[in-house]
Amino acid sequence: MIPPLKGSDDAHKAIVWMEEFRCNFLPVVDNNLLLGFISEEIILEKNDIEKNVKDFDLVGQQCYVHLDTHFYDILKVAAEHKLQMVAVLTEDNAYNGVITVQDTLTSFAQTAAVQLPGGILVLSMNHVDYSLAEISRLVEENHAKILSSIVKEDPLDPGKLRLTLKINQKDLSRIVATLERFNYRVIGRYQENKPVAGEKDRIDMLLRYLDI
Repeated sequence: MIPPLKGSDDAHKAIVWMEEFRCNFLPVVDNNLLLGFISEEIILEKNDIEKNVKDFDLVGQQCYVHLDTHFYDILKVAAEHKLQMVAVLTEDNAYNGVITVQDTLTSFAQTAAVQLPGGILVLSMNHVDYSLAEISRLVEENHAKILSSIVKEDPLDPGKLRLTLKINQKDLSRIVATLERFNYRVIGRYQENKPVAGEKDRIDMLLRYLDI
């Protein structure tokens, strides 16, 4: 529900809207096309609150997704541009609105991977050793299922991968023992001891799962 500024709006209006909608950035749109995003910091650097927002050095001109974009890609675009919101465009690149990172996480927190009870394992491994099929087989041998997985470069060792798994069991002891027996290194283990109830609890668990 964050409205866009018109290119002809002045900087004073931008600051008032940022305070009203409690956000650090606002999208700037002209003729239904995204021009970029403006922030209070950008305005204060120029020290001219009567200046039209389209005349500032806007950021995030490429910070947009389309209507059918997946959760992961929205978070990726936001992270690349270091913004807490992403513009949403139609197929013909007409401005359609914005989605915030908080909105994305809230929606993501409703998915089965977060809602269903279970535990989380984090593994570190060499690229050559990564095989989700093999890891799934080992997990399923312990009568469990992988609900979701996320793989990324290990920030502590760029030459390795970090694999985060959500598993539909709370007691992960036997699974960890099996993985370690096959030389997989388990570096994180989070067991869910109680149901995830409120929105904040769901988002906290999601952030832990995403390792954000």
